Amino acid sequence: MDASAKRPGSERARKLVPLAVSTLVAVVLVGVTVWSLGQDGETVPPEDEPGTPTPAAPCDPVRSEPVEESRHIDAHPLQYSAPPASGNHSSRWAVLSPPFYGVADRPKVSVLVHNLEHGYNILWYDETVVGDAEELELVMSIARSYGSLERDPAKAFIAAPWTAEDGEAMPAGMHYALTHWYADPQDRTRSRDDEVGYTMYCRAISADVVRRWMRDHPLRDAPEGYRVNM
Repeated sequence: MDASAKRPGSERARKLVPLAVSTLVAVVLVGVTVWSLGQDGETVPPEDEPGTPTPAAPCDPVRSEPVEESRHIDAHPLQYSAPPASGNHSSRWAVLSPPFYGVADRPKVSVLVHNLEHGYNILWYDETVVGDAEELELVMSIARSYGSLERDPAKAFIAAPWTAEDGEAMPAGMHYALTHWYADPQDRTRSRDDEVGYTMYCRAISADVVRRWMRDHPLRDAPEGYRVNM
């Protein structure tokens, strides 16, 4: 037989090799896809570090300042140099506060600082947002998702304006500030030594950024973070 003649068996083997490789690749891809799906059929999002901002709403790293003063002061108006995360405040607080305030109906800043002491998270928005109907509607939409007539710690959220009359403008390019007054929930001695005011400035905001902030700063992590104080 001519040595150059093709053998039927060898020809079939050559054809089966790429077919087998293609099948293997397909099986691997299917396996990876199935592995990345949750039990409900939705893609499982990657784990993220607490407080990590999303690309859609760029924020600065979280700032922290030790709490130096926290007295009730009603005798004179209180001044704040920036959207507060702690400090002296009114003896009053917004009980079962609505999740959104506009310029016309917002309580005094000192009242809302008392809400911070009780575990609320506040999203301060500046006057550029007040004047932008689309941005303001976004803030209102986010706030509405935290509306509740019950004392639900997961809903302890307030969106409120920060105006030129309240204090200095936010850092250049920033239009939002998320703030939280932290205290160790395992230490109720009220020593104040462990209390910190957390602030994160953002150029833009999204529901996901607020969701992560609320997750990382629960009501219980506050000096008076009790459900009864909402």
